[in-house]
Amino acid sequence: PKHFFLATWRGLDEDAVAPSEALLAAGRYDYHPVIALCAGAVALAVMEYFGHTIHFADWVDELAPEFRYSPWFQLAGYAWWSFFRVLGYLLIPLAIIKLVFKERIRDHGLETAGFLQHSWIYALSYIVVLLCVILVSRHDAHFQTYYPFYSLANRSWLDFLSWELLYAAQFFSLEFFFRGFWLKSMKSSMGSYAIVAMVVPYCMIHFGKPFLETMAAIVAGIVLGTLSMKTRSIWSGFLIHVSVAVSMDMAALLATRGLPTSFWPELP
Repeated sequence: PKHFFLATWRGLDEDAVAPSEALLAAGRYDYHPVIALCAGAVALAVMEYFGHTIHFADWVDELAPEFRYSPWFQLAGYAWWSFFRVLGYLLIPLAIIKLVFKERIRDHGLETAGFLQHSWIYALSYIVVLLCVILVSRHDAHFQTYYPFYSLANRSWLDFLSWELLYAAQFFSLEFFFRGFWLKSMKSSMGSYAIVAMVVPYCMIHFGKPFLETMAAIVAGIVLGTLSMKTRSIWSGFLIHVSVAVSMDMAALLATRGLPTSFWPELP
């Protein structure tokens, strides 16, 4: 733990010294954190006010009310939800990176070099979280009824897999936003404190979820943020996030309604 956390944090602080001193000496200002944080705040607001399933339902009621009775209405709502996460967490940051910062997208957490070298961290993290998921899924009624978000996930494997793909798309986008775009934009000015600054809004997007999960998001944010800065990659964090999310959905289904029994849904 000392090497993983403190050594990584000190390295970030040391790497931030020279750029900060150079900017001060030149009388310049680093606008990267301001642009990234303000654009991120706008993206989060757009997702909150336009990107939920209830907003999709309002749109359907206005333009195509008959779709309300479609057996795919709920899944379409989550496709809307996932699209807005991809828009806010991924597409908007990509536009800023290329058009404003004029930087390589790969430098914002998409490096793959050395991934296998740190794969043991991914495996260990997943095992620890999986054990917690199994324990909570057996005893927490809120957990059992909260997951999966898509209540028809056990109707068929098509429903389950479609939902998990939408879920995975938003997780990749989320990891890119918090652990790639934001940390890369802030680390030159803030050093290791960029990780802690990122954790606050990351915790807040979990509001409404089970309390223990929201508290765990603080720890996970610090661990995943440190991991991405150490490896210069979000891939490990993304795989941890997706693996845990699918495991949580399956654990909740096994504890309640059971897994799907057929690939195609039996529709009326």
